[in-house]
Amino acid sequence: MRPMTISTPKTIFVTGASSGIGRAAALALLGHGFRVFAAVRSEPAAEALRDAAQPGAADRLETVELDVTRADQIRVAVTRLEAAVGDGGLWGLFNNAGISVAGPLEHVPIDELRRQLEVNVIGQVAVTQALLPLLRKARGRILTTGSIAGFFSAPALAPYSMSKFAIEAFSDALRRELRPWGIDVCLLEPGAIATDIWGKGMSEFDEMLRNPPRGLIENYGGLVAALSKAAQDSAKAASSVEVVARDVVHAFSAARPKTRYRMGKDSMSRKLISRLPDRWIDALVARSLGWG
Repeated sequence: MRPMTISTPKTIFVTGASSGIGRAAALALLGHGFRVFAAVRSEPAAEALRDAAQPGAADRLETVELDVTRADQIRVAVTRLEAAVGDGGLWGLFNNAGISVAGPLEHVPIDELRRQLEVNVIGQVAVTQALLPLLRKARGRILTTGSIAGFFSAPALAPYSMSKFAIEAFSDALRRELRPWGIDVCLLEPGAIATDIWGKGMSEFDEMLRNPPRGLIENYGGLVAALSKAAQDSAKAASSVEVVARDVVHAFSAARPKTRYRMGKDSMSRKLISRLPDRWIDALVARSLGWG
């Protein structure tokens, strides 16, 4: 489907734009003629994003410091957006901020599980709630980054999968709730993508392994080793962030966007596997990891 022509710059708010998918999407949207408000975690990240923008696009880029778990920073972002878009409203919200917490559930610190859900779920809902009045004015669109982990849960990645399963429900329910206003709600379901989210998550897990809780190595040493190797193999086969950015642009520019976008070499295969009987999936996972 051919993207619609943008006669005047429409504004899109992108969270998690410091790196990875968010950064690539912000730059791609600028290249397509949109005006982009990019939420970043620090001024150095904002400066790097501005430097990466193509000549002529930088005047359509504004950055705002935002931690999606902080209500005060969300309020500041909304105030700036209200002043910028006026009565025309906000055309797009791209909920992309996210982190990854890894480890067998028996040994995941509860505070870390809370942090996972606060960033990946509660933060997305909080930003969406705050911006819906502006989106309603423009009959705009909402896109959220899900994952294959939202329909295929792997051992030792339960916290991340829990957050992405929740995002599936969030996106489906929100799409149906906002249908009367013509607000499209879309979901990305990427497979392995070359970003640093997994590196950060595994680094935190490696830090825990330096002083492991009792029973972690004794009971789950084999799983930890298998997970580490699987993460390395997945990183080698990962698709580029540009693959995701292309679909982000489509979601905000197509006359009729898809409700779901799947990309990455393993996204479709995982979806097909997820439809098998549970015991079959369990056996396949056990065989692939040499666990159980």
